[in-house]
Amino acid sequence: MRKLSLQELNRLSIEEFKSRDKTPIILVLDNVRSALNVGSAFRTSDAFALKKICLCGITARPPHKEILKTAIGATESVDWEYFKDTKAAVQQLKSDGFLIAGVEQAEERTWLQDFQPPKDQPLALVFGNEVTGVSDEVMELLDVCLEVPQLGTKHSLNISVCIGLVVWDLFSKLNYQ
Repeated sequence: MRKLSLQELNRLSIEEFKSRDKTPIILVLDNVRSALNVGSAFRTSDAFALKKICLCGITARPPHKEILKTAIGATESVDWEYFKDTKAAVQQLKSDGFLIAGVEQAEERTWLQDFQPPKDQPLALVFGNEVTGVSDEVMELLDVCLEVPQLGTKHSLNISVCIGLVVWDLFSKLNYQ
């Protein structure tokens, strides 16, 4: 077996990426502490051509050394917007017609594998702070709460891993089912 060269990957230019159709998903980062996690969110958003990222509250914004370290250029291709308040971002997205899905452990959750994203409505995925999760005021605004099943002792995933799992699951359901 042979690995493909960079030339064989046929990567889009930033201009081509910006003009292509986007997957109708926006990430909302609710007071994410680690800039490395933010950079990973940019890289995942680039990989699956997500519409945009909303960086909220204390979440670091580009240009930031640690974001750039893990994003490896995705801050140039992926659109993003900063909101001082996550609740305001979610309310704006809701008024723009987005289905608001938090990714959190909650009483009234839907297992990720059981959730079918709507084909006719864009989706905003809210990921919370690494310690405290999605804020209580944002939890009240969710249309659905998604949970990734876990079998281990920690019952938590690093946010960058969680974003990758959730986005891949929803991307595959939107594009391949």
